[in-house]
Amino acid sequence: MSLSFGRLTGLRTLGERYTPTYFLAALGNGGMAVTFFIWLNFLVPHPKTPIVTFDSIAALWAKSDLIGQILLLVALAGVAIFALRHLQSLIWNLQEFSRFRRSSAYVQLRETNGAVSLMALPLTLAMTINVLFVSGAVFVPGLWNVVEYLFPFAMAAFFAVGVLALRTFADIFGRAISNGHFDCARNNNLTQMLAAFAFAMVGVGLAAPAAMSTVKLTIGLSILGAIFFITSAVVIALIMLVLGVRAMLTSGLATEAGASLWLPIPLLTLIGIAVLRISHGLHNGFELHIDAPHRLVITAIFFSLQLLAGLFGWSVLQRVGYFRTYLNGSARNPNTYGLICPAVGLFVFGMFFLHVGLVQNGLIEKFSPIYFVALAMLAAVQVLGIITMFRIDRQLLAQPVKSPAEAEGVA
Repeated sequence: MSLSFGRLTGLRTLGERYTPTYFLAALGNGGMAVTFFIWLNFLVPHPKTPIVTFDSIAALWAKSDLIGQILLLVALAGVAIFALRHLQSLIWNLQEFSRFRRSSAYVQLRETNGAVSLMALPLTLAMTINVLFVSGAVFVPGLWNVVEYLFPFAMAAFFAVGVLALRTFADIFGRAISNGHFDCARNNNLTQMLAAFAFAMVGVGLAAPAAMSTVKLTIGLSILGAIFFITSAVVIALIMLVLGVRAMLTSGLATEAGASLWLPIPLLTLIGIAVLRISHGLHNGFELHIDAPHRLVITAIFFSLQLLAGLFGWSVLQRVGYFRTYLNGSARNPNTYGLICPAVGLFVFGMFFLHVGLVQNGLIEKFSPIYFVALAMLAAVQVLGIITMFRIDRQLLAQPVKSPAEAEGVA
């Protein structure tokens, strides 16, 4: 194909140099769209709906001053821009992946530890459903009036992605176990946790109707589906964590995959939100009441684990010079996109911890000075993630200046 989507958008056409890890670029953009939605969800009043909608945003817009309207526009623009970037990157990745699957490099990939990168496809597709849902919520007037009809379609979509994730996982690790070709010595990172990440993304998506629906059957199916995929994610994550840490203690960290040390952060975000959604569904649908102090304990545990993973990962990455080499230096590796999801995950669950854990339990008063300090710290994480993503994009995806041969379509 002489004129590809990548060339139209200024992205590289990689051919056999492509790796499914590039799906993390789309994933990161989708995550950033969600971070701007989270600002709206926690700061725009929406007493009649479980999440913020176009109608609640319009109501606040009507009574806001100029500064308030500018802030609303910034958040809405953030959702729109990064949702579009997510779709652009997704289309480019699907096109590149389609070509890659017909190459010998794909066959070779499946025989190595790097085969787990194939789990990035269902992971990103699950994020796409989330991005479409939050975009519809804030940009489509009256969507919430028909949301109960949309939940079954959303769950069906997540189940379909879940089936893809299960088939991909079974193919990768089934072959590895039956053939014994998995190289434990070269597993000195946490990249294999990408499989758990994919299952958790499906699980948290399936848990959404449990927190939002008023139909008991919808809530029940949502909870059951979420439990299956979240439980799968937890089991897989624990196994891969043990295997990865053991290999790292023996051989040291594989520096090029250093960003994987922070994979537990977004994974904990998804599992934590899924737990909150399931508990909300049990409260509304089955009268198993989960009170505010319980939510404080839940959010505190998950946020504490995220901070532990973040601090430990930072210590190790600083020691091996990861940021100096791969982020600020001349080394180029698509695994660097793994730095974006931890920023998204820490920001998103930090907002849950602040509002669901601290504010709802009266430990911090909303709009007090300490509240704004906490918001500023979380905003700094979000901004750092955005800056990092743009920098990696310039390093890895910006279309290079074409040679005469490339301009003629030879290369």
